[in-house]
Amino acid sequence: MRHAPWVEPALDAATLVVPMPLSPTRLRERGFNQALELARHLAPYKTHAHTLLRRGDSAHQVGASRQERLEHVRDAFWVAPEHVSAVRGQRLVLVDDVMTTGASMYEAARALRVAGAAHITGLVQARTEEREAHH
Repeated sequence: MRHAPWVEPALDAATLVVPMPLSPTRLRERGFNQALELARHLAPYKTHAHTLLRRGDSAHQVGASRQERLEHVRDAFWVAPEHVSAVRGQRLVLVDDVMTTGASMYEAARALRVAGAAHITGLVQARTEEREAHH
């Protein structure tokens, strides 16, 4: 992952590396946040686990269209008040393990921008095929 052409410069330029947070239920189910593990591996001294937080438990995204996914995660993320000053004006890398439509990453980046981040680079380990929902 680190060897992709733009990853190393993005990590070097970033002040903070922020993992995508899991909902409390998903964290209990899995026992760990894989995005946090990736971030810690890529930039152990810049990773801040509790900068970005996720509200409650949004609906499962499997099978949902991009529009439905955006609706499920609207306002799902926020920056912890005690971390806003660390985010303001900074360059960040937002790390996730898997992205389908990008709805969660988009909404997480929006929350970081609201908190004043100057620049956000999204970094994902894998991209899945987007499938249309079957109703």
